[in-house]
Amino acid sequence: MNRRHFFKKGTLATLGATLAYPFGATATAVKNQTIGLNKKAKNIIIVVSDGMSIGTLNMADLYLSRKTGIGSHWLQLYKDNKVTRGLMDMASASSIVTDSAAASSSWGGGVRIHNGALNMSKNGEAHLPIWQKFKKSGKKAGCVTTVPITHATPAGFCVNSTSRNAQEDIAEKYLEHQFDVMMGGGNNYFSADKRKDKTDLYKRYASKGYTVVKNREDMLSASNQKSILGVFDDNGLPYALDRRNNNDLKKNIPSLAEMTQKAIDVMKIHPQGFVLQVEAGKVDWAAHANDISGLIYDQVAHDEAIKTAIDFAEKDGETLVIITTDHGNANPGIIYGNEANSNFDSIQNYKHTNEWILNGIGKESSLKQIKDRIHYANNITLSNSECQQLLNYYNDLDIENGLYNPRHLPYKILADMQQKHNSVGWISMQHSADYVEIAMYGPGSDLLKPFIKNTDLHYMMLEAAEVENKF
Repeated sequence: MNRRHFFKKGTLATLGATLAYPFGATATAVKNQTIGLNKKAKNIIIVVSDGMSIGTLNMADLYLSRKTGIGSHWLQLYKDNKVTRGLMDMASASSIVTDSAAASSSWGGGVRIHNGALNMSKNGEAHLPIWQKFKKSGKKAGCVTTVPITHATPAGFCVNSTSRNAQEDIAEKYLEHQFDVMMGGGNNYFSADKRKDKTDLYKRYASKGYTVVKNREDMLSASNQKSILGVFDDNGLPYALDRRNNNDLKKNIPSLAEMTQKAIDVMKIHPQGFVLQVEAGKVDWAAHANDISGLIYDQVAHDEAIKTAIDFAEKDGETLVIITTDHGNANPGIIYGNEANSNFDSIQNYKHTNEWILNGIGKESSLKQIKDRIHYANNITLSNSECQQLLNYYNDLDIENGLYNPRHLPYKILADMQQKHNSVGWISMQHSADYVEIAMYGPGSDLLKPFIKNTDLHYMMLEAAEVENKF
């Protein structure tokens, strides 16, 4: 079937000017990928590094190149000319600077909405999320992430909600729509001990035929014949670097690549195919915290998930892999100076993230304890005055609710101190209005143009899979 003929005859052509058919001529076929062009995508895997500025992608590649002699899988796809590549405008309906909910909803619902909502326009109009469309077409659908599975990015592919913060309700909606694989953090929104209404969602999922797993071993050994709910922490999962240097965490918490592989294994046998969203959600959290080791090592974890997806797609021949981010955040980069090389290379010796460092300090800590903790984690020595500056924040620490830094820990102060030793600078602790990288491999990748609007991706996925937009 000719995809363009199919869609011109389908509902997409009737959506009106604001949602008009957004694609023109087919892009030039790229080397090593021509076998996949102009074919139907049975499966789609979209791998998202949440909050990845271009500097984050750059630094992760430099980190790997200088440490191992081999760069990132993402940029190797560029070097080998295996993907089509473009830039994507991620603005929301309310701002040129999007949040993750509006960004994911632009892909999920095909419409730009206001920051903070999930596939719900300000006038109350609900837009059917794309994973529901694919479920209705007969495919399996799932999401895996390193933040709560109920968080904005996976939720934007799956459900409607006036607020991204309604995570208890989002957990229930996932069950209502019978998504086949949902894995990440978020025990706070499933456990009877944590939920405000005391509902045991684990029991409800199990009663609907799901295998419920709460640690890495159980996930790896779970049957591939049943739907799976995997929840491995109360909130987000530990940062990749902290997991790497803690044997208990390595034993109990799966990596993003491991969750990706398990999700593929559960869904790949389905005759009508599957769709899977993979999110490195804590890249965004690390950027909010100006936490360089959290950022780089979680970006590397995202890169390992890319390899898992591409390895499957290369063997399968019917899978479209989409690699992107939803917005920039903090726009970090390596700053010019005589010691830039060696300073940046020092991150290779970091043992823990700034989250680990700062959560281990209290107002009762001595200057020596602070100095020793940071030296152990980063192999740098702060002065007594720098340690005192950090300690001063703990005397009046305000513990209250918040999305990324609820304790108001002194992340920026520590990052500024580290910059002298690692040459990494940051422009802020917030999202930015970047045009973002997008790359595609496999059937449907010919649809990508050099510059697209975020909502275009919704229709590209439907067209690549020859799923008519009629639901």
